[in-house]
Amino acid sequence: VVNVDVELVSVVVEIVVDVVLSVEVIVVEVNDVVVIVVVVSVEVVIVDVVMVAVRVEVVVLVIEVVDVEVAVVLVTVLVELVRVVVVLVCVVVVVVLVMLEVVVVVTTVVLLVHVSV
Repeated sequence: VVNVDVELVSVVVEIVVDVVLSVEVIVVEVNDVVVIVVVVSVEVVIVDVVMVAVRVEVVVLVIEVVDVEVAVVLVTVLVELVRVVVVLVCVVVVVVLVMLEVVVVVTTVVLLVHVSV
């Protein structure tokens, strides 16, 4: 009697992706004109055998608005847009990694919104 043990070894590569999104909105009033400056920075850190940190910073979106209420609405819309874009980027990254047969663990998606008036 010969006993044969067959062991199936499956290799799973696990990648941890951290996404930090910070939006800084500065509202300044100059000569009765409200100026909005939006600073958006997205940091994607992929923790793997090699640690990859991608940081994208989009600065200076200066909009001149006459009304403060309009400014507030604009800021809200901008923040929502940025959130959607970040989610899309994350989805694309995850899809690509999954196509490469990599298990992706998204640990933290942080959204920091800082509005200073």
